[in-house]
Amino acid sequence: MSTHRIAIVQRPPVLLDRAATMARAVESLHEAAGDGAALVVFPETFLPGYPAWIWRLKPGADMALAEQLHAGLLAQALRLDGDDLRPLADAARERGVTVVCGLHERDADFSRATLYNTVVVIGPDGRLLNRHRKLMPTNPERMVWGFGDGSGLRVVDTPVGRIGTLICWENYMPLARAALYAQGVEIYVAPTYDTGERWLASMQHIAREGGCWVLGSGHVLRASDLPAALPGRAQLYPDADEWINDGDSVVVAPGGKLAAGPMHRATGLLSAEIDLERVGTARRALDVCGHYARPDVLQLHVDRRAQAPVRFDD
Repeated sequence: MSTHRIAIVQRPPVLLDRAATMARAVESLHEAAGDGAALVVFPETFLPGYPAWIWRLKPGADMALAEQLHAGLLAQALRLDGDDLRPLADAARERGVTVVCGLHERDADFSRATLYNTVVVIGPDGRLLNRHRKLMPTNPERMVWGFGDGSGLRVVDTPVGRIGTLICWENYMPLARAALYAQGVEIYVAPTYDTGERWLASMQHIAREGGCWVLGSGHVLRASDLPAALPGRAQLYPDADEWINDGDSVVVAPGGKLAAGPMHRATGLLSAEIDLERVGTARRALDVCGHYARPDVLQLHVDRRAQAPVRFDD
């Protein structure tokens, strides 16, 4: 089959509560699967929520509050070497759907205290197909997450097509995009915290440039969604009616035309039917890593080796 139904989940997390947010993710997965979705996509760091406070804390002045919030985030982050992801993986296997989900990953290999902005692809059998850590956190995000490496710059085969992912402003990195194009990406997933016309224009540009389906999975959040016990809530978000982030999830067809969305300041599922045959058609005239490439002039080298701060020779 070349046609598949996909669903983007645009719902707020229960910020800094991994168990409650995981339950919301599993519930949304079942709802999407019940509606016929074969691919279910969640936004950037959905588990256990994007640290929106970093854009409002005053550098230096709010150090104690920043440390308190970061401690909560560290405690609620997921480790991928155990069972933290199991509820979502079990639900994917139960419903036979492929899942793409953003999460906070706690390092399990070295210091065990560093966080990564990670997106995972889970197959319909519940297996982890890929883990990609954000290569370059943006601005104050660098006080939250470490830098990822190239080991997750991979496109993976799934029953719904070849899926590749880049997170938020990684999608503004042309060489990172080229790494996915060169692997024959058909469904390009962009979990994000960004919103607005410029972001949407970028999603359309990528669909045109890459000749692929683009799923922009936006993070939606209102001040009223924040837990009452969140440290600094009254100080940072005094207006309970404020939309902290607008969502703007979108589905763009190969070539750049909108197929669904944007879903602006609303919660729920954004669903669409995608036809993979349109990928080949879109690349007939423009295939940037195929017949439109000039490897004799321009070449890209991607180091996909896992990088380690320490190597032990025993």
